[in-house]
Amino acid sequence: MENGRYDGRKDVIMSNHLKGQASPYLLQHADNPVEWYPWGEEAFAKAKREDKPVFLSVGYSTCHWCHVMAHESFENEEIAGILNRYFVSVKVDREERPDIDSVYMAVCQAFTGNGGWPMSVFMTAQQKPFFAGTYFPPAARYGRMGFRELLLAIADKWQTNREGLTESAEMILAQLRAGQENGEIGENRDKVRADTEGERLFQRAAELFAASFDEENGGFGSAPKFPTPHNLIFLTLYAALFHDDAAWRQVSKTLLQMRRGGIFDQIGYGFSRYSTDAVYLVPHFEKMLYDNALLILAYAAAYEASGEEIFLDTARKTAAYLLREMCGEEGEFFSAQDADCEGEEGKYYVWSYEEILHILGQERGEAFCACYGITEQGNFEGKNIPNLLGGEAIADAFDQEKKLLYDYRKTRAKLHLDDKVLTSWNALAICALSVLSRVTGERRYLSAAERAGRFIERYLVNGDRLYVSCRGHAPSVNGFLDDYAFWAAAQIGLYEATLRPVYLRRAAEICDEAGRQFGAGSGRGYFLSGAQNGSLIVRPKETYDGALPSGNAVMAYSLVRLSQLMPSDAYERAAKRQLSFLAGEASQYPAAHSMFLIADLFYRFPPSKITVVLADEGQGNVKDGETAAPDESIGRLPLYADVTLLERPTQEYRVLNHQTTYYVCKDQTCLPPTNQIPERW
Repeated sequence: MENGRYDGRKDVIMSNHLKGQASPYLLQHADNPVEWYPWGEEAFAKAKREDKPVFLSVGYSTCHWCHVMAHESFENEEIAGILNRYFVSVKVDREERPDIDSVYMAVCQAFTGNGGWPMSVFMTAQQKPFFAGTYFPPAARYGRMGFRELLLAIADKWQTNREGLTESAEMILAQLRAGQENGEIGENRDKVRADTEGERLFQRAAELFAASFDEENGGFGSAPKFPTPHNLIFLTLYAALFHDDAAWRQVSKTLLQMRRGGIFDQIGYGFSRYSTDAVYLVPHFEKMLYDNALLILAYAAAYEASGEEIFLDTARKTAAYLLREMCGEEGEFFSAQDADCEGEEGKYYVWSYEEILHILGQERGEAFCACYGITEQGNFEGKNIPNLLGGEAIADAFDQEKKLLYDYRKTRAKLHLDDKVLTSWNALAICALSVLSRVTGERRYLSAAERAGRFIERYLVNGDRLYVSCRGHAPSVNGFLDDYAFWAAAQIGLYEATLRPVYLRRAAEICDEAGRQFGAGSGRGYFLSGAQNGSLIVRPKETYDGALPSGNAVMAYSLVRLSQLMPSDAYERAAKRQLSFLAGEASQYPAAHSMFLIADLFYRFPPSKITVVLADEGQGNVKDGETAAPDESIGRLPLYADVTLLERPTQEYRVLNHQTTYYVCKDQTCLPPTNQIPERW
């Protein structure tokens, strides 16, 4: 290196150390001229031996800006040569290693005030970070330092002022550890007031959502707008329990606007990651399994609360998308579809006016374009994103036309599919399909949920131990808290849809194992990683919700439901401790803790109790160990209810009029037995 100039091409390699990895993201970089290593002892030992800093790059396979930085910098032979000469480069799939992502995202946020992917971190061989950022262009632009310039500057400082870099690393590490310790002090402080302030947290969260609600366009805050379905589920439940019409209006407006917008694929169904604008027209086009699973739950809950058919229709169409495009041969669900197609974001999804008329014909094509806002000028870079934001009725008058366009779209381009199977995201899909089966009474959704469950148990479970993911049936790394928490919730969802005790027992086993691996001590929640995951510079503990509900919050929900469905003092105490801990964490900004608030609503406002006594012809329908669901009348019972199924009458629970009979108790009051299916709320 001379005067900041370096021709790195002579240090370019022909292959790197990502060959043979299971992660699609890592495999995307296996042919880069960068000498990538996966996270592990080999990389850090090399850095120590050769006295080099480590460059850590974290992303995922359907990340648009990850693709951009890969093409601009990691495929660039000069930049690759600089990395290979002066650094040891490590690639991490954030979906496989959420612990690494969590630790270094906190570092990135400390440096930049925000975070995102790709995440770029520079650290010592001891894993201590001294600089971090996200996307860097190859040369300075967008107001960002160029990546080549940054690499040379850090390489120079490593040689001439290493003490400054290591001091920075020690200071950052001290801040991370201090933040963790302060959090634990806060836990103990806030536990004292948790019980008295608990119900107030619901109202404060609702007030915060109301303050940021976009009255005109739906959603919260300004663009970009993320769906964040767990916020909508909390508001739906809160509105129903507290009879808050304003909260329900926020939910209804947001769900309806998303359904009308381009964030919803009007041709092939399913939701994109988020909207880049305020009106939900232009999405970031990647589709994630977890978004769609959570949105099925949100729309199903909204239908349950309101009876509005459009919400059920949207849940059904989103499920149809998952089952058609994201489901494997053995019932497993894949992770994501890319936003990019042939190097252009969104190319797969957009249309020209002339193209529509060519496929559908003049008359039907013009009618379709008028309905879905498609014009000759276009609404997105000269092309069109189909949408219903013009106020047209949401109806299925163009089913045949959409089928023609869908089939044509598949022939003109192909999307990259991340076919990695993630335990936690599959658990969410299982929850969603289980709930949809209960709302509709249709067995096909339950059958799909159980198939996915059998896949996970076969390939991603070893006794009570879980793995994060698999590809080609080969499991990857040991599971983290989110895998256990979400898997327990999925078992509870399957129990509620089938009433098979085997699922409830499995949920209890998984929760118990989570306590052994991740428990932080009585009343202090759960760490993200456990003894099975190896050690990092700090041990993260996440309590706030992001794009996904936090593992701590889902654990609270699972413990609450276990305490209600298979009552025991142990689960009651565990649920109360976890809720108390999270109440302290949520006290400053409860709107960031919607999943905890949902769990707390279940705890403070227990679901009604319904005992179903089958008529004589129903006896023998449901036995532990069978895969069949209860009959349709049971499948259509209220979501917010704990159901007990009796195959034959008892002295206490008799059959009325020789028909299936329902005994309902709610609000500390038991109602007379009836042959009518109880109301949904």
